[in-house]
Amino acid sequence: MSNFMDRLSVNYAKGIIRWRWLVLLVSILAAVGAASGMQKLSFTSDYRVFFGDDNPQLNAFESLQDVYTKTDNILFVLKPNNGKIFTPQWLQVVQDVTEESWQIPYSIRVDSITNFQHTEAVGDDLTVADLVEETGGLSQVGLDRIEQIALTEPALAKRIISADSTTTGIQVTLQLPPDDAIALNEAVSFAENIAATIEAANPELEVAITGLAPLSNAFPTASMADMSTLTPLMFLVIIVFLVAFLRSFTGTIGTLIVTIFSVMVAMGTAGYMGMKLTPPSAMAPTIILTIAIADCVHILVTMFHEMRHGKDKRDAIVESLRVNMQPVFLTSLTTVIGFLSLNFSEAPPFHDLGNIAAIGVVAAWIFSIAFLPAFIAVAPVRVKQVTEEKFTAMERLGEFVISHRTKLLLGMGLIVVGTSSFISKIELDDRFIEYFDTSVPFRVDSDFTRDNLTGVYQVEFSIDAENSGGVASPVYLAHLEDFANWLRAKPEVVHVNSITDILKRLNKSMHGDDETWYKLPEERDLAAQYLLLYEMSLPYGLDLNSQINIDKSASRMTVTLDNVSSNDMRNIALESTQWLRDNAPGYMEADGSGASVMFAHLADRNIKSMLMGTALAFVLISLSLIFAALLRFVE
Repeated sequence: MSNFMDRLSVNYAKGIIRWRWLVLLVSILAAVGAASGMQKLSFTSDYRVFFGDDNPQLNAFESLQDVYTKTDNILFVLKPNNGKIFTPQWLQVVQDVTEESWQIPYSIRVDSITNFQHTEAVGDDLTVADLVEETGGLSQVGLDRIEQIALTEPALAKRIISADSTTTGIQVTLQLPPDDAIALNEAVSFAENIAATIEAANPELEVAITGLAPLSNAFPTASMADMSTLTPLMFLVIIVFLVAFLRSFTGTIGTLIVTIFSVMVAMGTAGYMGMKLTPPSAMAPTIILTIAIADCVHILVTMFHEMRHGKDKRDAIVESLRVNMQPVFLTSLTTVIGFLSLNFSEAPPFHDLGNIAAIGVVAAWIFSIAFLPAFIAVAPVRVKQVTEEKFTAMERLGEFVISHRTKLLLGMGLIVVGTSSFISKIELDDRFIEYFDTSVPFRVDSDFTRDNLTGVYQVEFSIDAENSGGVASPVYLAHLEDFANWLRAKPEVVHVNSITDILKRLNKSMHGDDETWYKLPEERDLAAQYLLLYEMSLPYGLDLNSQINIDKSASRMTVTLDNVSSNDMRNIALESTQWLRDNAPGYMEADGSGASVMFAHLADRNIKSMLMGTALAFVLISLSLIFAALLRFVE
């Protein structure tokens, strides 16, 4: 069988050399034809692409967004270099940014300390007005009053204003078209221009931008930046090393062409298949490049070795293909199996990465055993022949390994066992902010926000009441308040936003702003009237649709977390659900959702699903190696 495969490889190599011009033409046409599909490629800007359609956390999040205001947002974070934010100068800046933020494309709501709808009693009337209406005539007494209200208002403290009064945020809620990269980039770019203008006019003010919209926009932006810088840099490094190791300009050019053709075929095929590029799948060209070079180097090194020892170019090509045809095929086959196992992943972008890389590996194998030999056959190749036998560094290394095989086997075995013992210390964590390098503006601004204002991870709950209008029920509100207080007691929780805070504030205002009445209404009708009166007093865009559903049968609670691990985030969501079951049995039940929860569960689900894919790949690769070994022994 071994002799048969050798004869087949020799006949194939001779055929490639004989029909070299046709092989070159077909290879070029195939690469160009496949590459035309690249015009269909585009980056997706939706972070939801990381989750399959049947992902339970995604479905829960989508259900919540169907009921309440969307959670796509942009958060401006403003921090003067010195002093507090509560000065006429900085409050005016906050007010200006608040007003300009309404002009951001697709914005439907803007929240800040200046337009916060503060309630207070004036005689027998309830007034609802912006916390900061005019900044020019504010006295120190007025500034102190505004600061005191902002720092004690649960809806603002540690969410819109920091505890030390030095940092504030302007929250912009967006209603973006689904998976529309142009609309997303338009909104984020508009916000970035606002931030740049404010910073230019106020050099002593630092402005950061974070939120889900900048997160979604950062994925394609970072990927395109990497492809435009790292990929060319890698090609440059590869050229230098190929020239140094192969010492052949023709071999280097041939290898680069095979690499480029392989990437063209893979990415073009991906375009025809309707794939959209994401950060994981954008890594495919780099992977393909590595495999393609390895294939070519195997063939070229053997060919140059034969030429240095006296064979002419064509005989050297034939011998190289005879020696390398099976090893290169086996390497490519096992690599393809490994990449296809990524289809077991819970994240669709990794399916795309595996499929694109597998296509590229197949293309690299075909071009390396067809185009490369044909190219070398027609291109001039100069190789200096060796007049006497010299031992290379690799040959000396081989002799050393053979001479000390027992010691090396035991030593390497001990190293493997020793290092494997540290596997148990690996922690699975999936914080989406840390997907990005600290040089990426989104990561820098998000870290700045977490350090100075509030957390960047959130868990959302939609908590059902018994019936329509049930959010005004004293029993419901009491359970909701207990749940909020239980969450606030957790060290990981930075802020909890609940409608109970609004109702307590309204109850106090309706009793002459007497602090003793800062508690929940004890009658359902009274709570319902408070909510109706408050909603009727709210300006456009600042209604309660973000917290209460249309028929008032459920309310939304948003929990902001510190920089917790994905495991801690999953635990908080699960513990919260269990708390509701234990403390409000049969009355209210809710599962934690939101982008942070989705990413927290993704790592765990990915590991479990990939174990099956890895096991199957291991079995198939092992069978391939066994079959290849049997072929070598069967005559």
